[in-house]
Amino acid sequence: MSARAFAARYAHEAVLVLALLALLSYAALVDRRFVSLAAQQGLIGDMWEIATLSVPLTLIIITGGIDLSLGSTMALASVVFGLAHAAHWGVWLAAAAAIAAGAGAGALNGVFVAWVRVHPLLVTLATLAAFRGAAEGLSLGESFSGFPAGFTALDDNAHGAPLSAACFALIALFASIVLARTPSGLACYAIGHNETAARFSGLRVERLKFALYAAAGAAAGLCAVLYAARRHTAKADVGDGLELEAITAVVLGGTSIFGGSGRIVGTVLGTLLIHETRQFVSWHWERDELTGMVVGVLLIVAVLVHSLSTRTSRTTR
Repeated sequence: MSARAFAARYAHEAVLVLALLALLSYAALVDRRFVSLAAQQGLIGDMWEIATLSVPLTLIIITGGIDLSLGSTMALASVVFGLAHAAHWGVWLAAAAAIAAGAGAGALNGVFVAWVRVHPLLVTLATLAAFRGAAEGLSLGESFSGFPAGFTALDDNAHGAPLSAACFALIALFASIVLARTPSGLACYAIGHNETAARFSGLRVERLKFALYAAAGAAAGLCAVLYAARRHTAKADVGDGLELEAITAVVLGGTSIFGGSGRIVGTVLGTLLIHETRQFVSWHWERDELTGMVVGVLLIVAVLVHSLSTRTSRTTR
């Protein structure tokens, strides 16, 4: 690959890095406390759910799919965890039940998307409401707490939520290797480019789609457990709106919403940029309502930059 082709291929990631550096530089000029290690360590714990969910979501969007139900799946898994713990299952068995519940919810999405062939937007829009409703119904609006000290000490938010960070790093590394080095990764891109051609080429499209949605559900279940460890509570309103933030991070990272292109490194950078932008706006102006507007502008700019970089890469071929 020539230097020009390499630069064109990673142009979007380079823009994200420059934008992140510009934001942090401006923040340092305005209020140096924001970029201090202590402040960043305390703030970064709020990023890991979005970061973790955005990884399997990247693979789903690369195939041309979407999952709007991840936040609701996380809420359902959170309630399952709380109910299982309240029933004296033990915290680790309850955690396993929560992850299994998330995987089951994701598998249900996968069945309808892969084999029933309902459009993923319609399927996950329906399950967004269904899973959230199930979480509210099972919990009766109550929250669950009283988890063992050893469990809640595993992911202390004051120290940057180290367990959540480690889980995210492992998931992101594994997904990167799958996309770049395995036949399944190539199949994801092939399905996103042309699903019909991929099917006639002998690729197991249905099986791969099912696996991706089930994996995304399991990731949501894991996030529910880690959230309970960090916040010492499990309830039906966790993950509210999280799926939209994850989608924004994926698209901001350069993954095409139409499928066929995207990289995990872009998603990671997109997540970091959204997180730092949200935190700085809240930190400096103390007006949370501004964060949605700022992230919306970032998303529009990201779509434009991605479109331009795609045209440039086509020119270099």
